[in-house]
Amino acid sequence: MDRPGNEEVLTIKEASGYLKIAEKTLYRFIREQNIPAFKLGKEWRFKRSLLDAWIEKRINQARKKNGKKK
Repeated sequence: MDRPGNEEVLTIKEASGYLKIAEKTLYRFIREQNIPAFKLGKEWRFKRSLLDAWIEKRINQARKKNGKKK
């Protein structure tokens, strides 16, 4: 569990599991700069809160595209 001020950071494997997508797809999203990610040394990392915000943004975009409101 996260402590206040200590936000969870995920690896590629953890983030792909969290998003339920293939690691290959996640790497493509990174390459296309379509997902919030940062490098720590040679490895990609993801802040869970930013992934959650990214998911919400995509949901809202899909709702607007389909003409639906919250």
